Amino acid sequence: MSILRELYKDIQNRKKNPQEGSYTNYLFTTGEDKILKKIGEECTEVVIASKSDNRTELVSELMDLTYHCLVLMAEKDVSLEELEEEAKRRRGKLSKVGDRKEIDTL
Repeated sequence: MSILRELYKDIQNRKKNPQEGSYTNYLFTTGEDKILKKIGEECTEVVIASKSDNRTELVSELMDLTYHCLVLMAEKDVSLEELEEEAKRRRGKLSKVGDRKEIDTL
């Protein structure tokens, strides 16, 4: 079992079996808005770490973002299998730049 799968199972377990003082529990207790706020904060920290060219910091911030995304997945009952299926569905499909609606402001 991969460490990310183990982490997700731990997060799901914490949702079902709260432990006093647990940060994960705190996120579930305060609700979706707090989880989303943390994801936004972690996204910003990933951008800053990436721009600083500090690989250790970038990896750390990416893990923080991944953790908070896993908490959101557990909150919304989205399984890792659903994510894997979506990745399989997208794999190998050609996506053209013109198909994207993003505006590059950097």
